Amino acid sequence: MNYNSVEQVLGGQVPEGIFVKDHAWHAYLNSKRVVYDGIDQKNVDYNMISEANWLLRKDGLSCEKFGINVEVGNICFIDFGQAYLNEIGYQHFGLIMSFCQKKALVIPMTSNVVQYEHAYDPLDNPQGKKNLFRLGSINGMKHIVQKNSQAIINDYV
Repeated sequence: MNYNSVEQVLGGQVPEGIFVKDHAWHAYLNSKRVVYDGIDQKNVDYNMISEANWLLRKDGLSCEKFGINVEVGNICFIDFGQAYLNEIGYQHFGLIMSFCQKKALVIPMTSNVVQYEHAYDPLDNPQGKKNLFRLGSINGMKHIVQKNSQAIINDYV
């Protein structure tokens, strides 16, 4: 994904001053270019989408500013941004558990087939990894996610 693609994601609204012409900024961009050259295109795309989402939403106190009203128990498509190894990152569904000061406590979800095979299920896989909890196919999401899903309870392996 290149600058023109990011501009398309942002709807042609690249904030003024985003490409400052000083040495530090160019050095940063060059280092990012090296990083992007070393990762696969799918992750480059996810990262650029997350950055574009951040640019569009960074000044919002909550999702209500964008006309989105979320309640406890909702499953939402969330951009978790960049992640470290063994963390959820980029765009995934998540289950809203509670709110505190306009921030949501979210349990991330994934439909990763390999993780699903190892995920805990009290009936079908009682010896499975308890940091992953099988949810199966979720009613109302079958047109979006064609695979079984699991909740990522924590990062332990």
